[in-house]
Amino acid sequence: MAEEWEIWDEKEEAAKSEEEAKKLVPEKFHWWIKVFSRKQSERMLMRKMWDHAIEMKEGFVPRKGKVYPLSREEREEVRELIRKQLRKEYIRLSKSPQMAPVFFVGKKGEKKRIV
Repeated sequence: MAEEWEIWDEKEEAAKSEEEAKKLVPEKFHWWIKVFSRKQSERMLMRKMWDHAIEMKEGFVPRKGKVYPLSREEREEVRELIRKQLRKEYIRLSKSPQMAPVFFVGKKGEKKRIV
């Protein structure tokens, strides 16, 4: 029952946001309104035949990279970013033993950004 409610609520929310968008966007562009919805923006394009896994060569040995210490807030921000990207299916869990560093860079007049 809860799942039905969530689906219904999601559809209603999408309809409301579409109506609001139509008030703001000129009528000649209404054909493309759905393209700008949150749900549409949070989905991956369909997989194509040229999408493929990157397999490691025989004998690949992962290299140890530099470890950048992160504050508790930065670690939580990285976790949240990964959760969102997994939920949207922009990324998938990796089987690779190799990792990539994550660190934050300060931007003028803004809080630090993830790199």
